Parts: sequence; structure tokens; C-alpha cells
Amino acid sequence: MRRMGVLPRKILTSMEFESWRYCRATANSASAPVTDGSAPAGLRVVVTSTASDSHTWNLIYLQLLLEELGNHVINFGPCVPDQVLVDRCRALRPDLIVMSSVNGHGVQDGIGAISLIRSAPELTSTPVVIGGKLGVAGPDGGESARRLAAAGFDAVFHDGDDIAVFRAFVDALPAPRRELRR
Repeated sequence: MRRMGVLPRKILTSMEFESWRYCRATANSASAPVTDGSAPAGLRVVVTSTASDSHTWNLIYLQLLLEELGNHVINFGPCVPDQVLVDRCRALRPDLIVMSSVNGHGVQDGIGAISLIRSAPELTSTPVVIGGKLGVAGPDGGESARRLAAAGFDAVFHDGDDIAVFRAFVDALPAPRRELRR
């Protein structure tokens, strides 16, 4: 007999681990699905890298920052294929999706990811942001931000931007509305 909260005896991918952790947390805590009409505090936030980015420190930093702000974070980890990102977000229905790039391919990878995200009816109104090192050519006078915003991102944060701007964006998002599960 398996007990909830015990890791299965196999090596998990980062996405499998985060799914397990989320299920465990929602089964054993105040962030469980709402059944009494009250709403859980904080946003449900997905943190992920772009499909080609294998860095993890940035994702951990963002997770800790967002959790410090009172949000529930599901960290998908690095190198998440675009279609996997969309499929998991369709199932989770997050209040915010945060994409991070350290390898400099944020514009290229981000445009592909956001086009798939925005094509999913369940995610068309979900706020999606991207930040980090978005290109390899250095400062471009805001061209990459314009391209990413035009593609469908709600906000773009460049490497070196003040983290207070990101925090203000997150703080300005409306409180989540959770549908009652039956």
C-alpha cells in the first residue's frame, strides 16, 4: 500500500517531481482544492525555462521569490518542450506563467512558446511573462521586448532589470478565482 507523500521508487524527471509535489501539497495542506467557498491565498504560478534553456538556478530563485510573495509555485524545471508546457498548463490552469531564459535564446524560444500558449482556449487570458537574457547580441533598444509583447507576452523583463518591477507586476495581478471542485 502506498502512502501519500512518499516518493515512488523511480527516478523522476523534474516535471514529474513537481507534479508529485503539487499533488502532495494540495492533498495535505490549506492549498487543497477549495470546497467550502473560500479562496486560497496567493496565485498559482508556473515557473519554467524556455525549451532550449538548461539552467536551473534562475528557476529556483524565481520560485523562492514568488513563494515569498505568498504564491503557490509549480516549477516545471529546465528544457520544457513547448507542447508539454501548454498541455501541463491547460491541466493546471495557473494564474500566471513565468518563463525565464539565461542562455540568450529567450526571443526565439519565447515567440514559439507564446504562440502555442495563446492558441489554447484555456490559456488565452492567462498572464504570461518572460525575462532574463533574451538575446545574445546585447541591448537592442527594446526591439526584443516589442517583438515578445507583439507575440502575446503580457510583460517582458530584461536581464538586469530591477526585480522590484517584476514584483510590482505580480502584486498588481487580481486575486485568483478558484472554481469549486465537485
